[in-house]
Amino acid sequence: MTGEHGGRHEGRGGGRAPRSAGAARFDQPSISVRSLMADEALGIELTLLAGAAGLDRLVMNPRIQKSGLALVGHFHGIVPTRVQILGQTELSFLHKLSREDRLLSLRGFFGLGLSCLILTQGDPPLEASAPGAGAVPVPELAQCAEETGTPLLASAVRSSATITALHALLDDRLAPRLRLHGVLVDVFGVGLLLMGSSAIGKSECALDLVMRGHRLVADDAVECDYRPPGMIFGAPAELLRYHLEVRGLGILNVKDLFGVTSIRERKRIDVVVKLVEWSKETEYDRLGLDDRYHTILGVRIRELVIPVRPGRDMASILEVAARNELLRNAGFHAAREFFGNVEGELLRDRSQEESSVPPPVTLAEEPSPRGAAQPGALRAPRPAGGVEPHHPPSSAFRQPGERGHPPPERPGSGFVATESSVSLPRPRRRG
Repeated sequence: MTGEHGGRHEGRGGGRAPRSAGAARFDQPSISVRSLMADEALGIELTLLAGAAGLDRLVMNPRIQKSGLALVGHFHGIVPTRVQILGQTELSFLHKLSREDRLLSLRGFFGLGLSCLILTQGDPPLEASAPGAGAVPVPELAQCAEETGTPLLASAVRSSATITALHALLDDRLAPRLRLHGVLVDVFGVGLLLMGSSAIGKSECALDLVMRGHRLVADDAVECDYRPPGMIFGAPAELLRYHLEVRGLGILNVKDLFGVTSIRERKRIDVVVKLVEWSKETEYDRLGLDDRYHTILGVRIRELVIPVRPGRDMASILEVAARNELLRNAGFHAAREFFGNVEGELLRDRSQEESSVPPPVTLAEEPSPRGAAQPGALRAPRPAGGVEPHHPPSSAFRQPGERGHPPPERPGSGFVATESSVSLPRPRRRG
């Protein structure tokens, strides 16, 4: 299976791995009750009380469920594939019931086909279910467990500690998993998943990075598993652990060649680096403004597409990619900051150009009272201080008996003469 490539978007998913039509499909992992009891990573001891016939039943859900309401006949919300817990409170409630009521309640509960039921530290034991078996606080529990073949277990610690230990183990054992073809390396603490076609140079890049002091996680087959909230971790396949295949050299044991500091058991995948063959017809990202994402188990991880051709120092490019990812996580985006500075400089230049242009000359269309701006006049810019200069009226417009009145507008001229804008010569008298 391979993860699906997403478009150019931003943000990362969180919570449980979403299941959608566009997400990669994977098989639901499970663990048997027998393996759960024998797993040393659990950290607590589980003792079998009854129901040995059902030790091969599967636990398929990492969540733990306290089943108090089921004892009163409310079975809504009970998930049989989860681990069921009964603590001191539930056991004390069963003690208060009559034997007939206990059997009626427990037979309905065990009839759901539970994966297993764990009793945490509670009241002193009342009766042993069978020779050699552990003590059962409520004998009807062992009776119903044997009747239905449901494993009945006991924990010596309290409910809170039991639930914490089970959660930690089941989150790891039941995490959604996916195997990808690629190489996973740890560069400056950033998990780079190198992907691309066969013989593109993924293993050679990983070898060069290891020689520069970085760490190999997995080569050829990367086991990916989902961890909340929205994280994908990669680990090597068991048979390929610590090994690297380089064409011409064969299989190399990186741990033996470079020491234990050159390998790592698992690493979170932070960036997917897709190596492609260089093509003149393809436009590659030269700005770094748009983010690409690769989807693995429903989680979108940032993707870089790097063209490969002879002469390019791919190891140095990958180191710079890891450093740049660290800066991005710290809130510094070099490309966006650069273009922000360029846009700011362009805006400053534009504002300076606009301030150096003189104000435009406008023409009035209608006459105004004396003392105001005359229509049709060429309007001079207002001087500093906001005081208009005084222009005495021209005597060319004054006719006998009419002082200060401008001549009428000439029809069809489209221009209104004013005292302040036009000065006409005196008409000559004939004779």
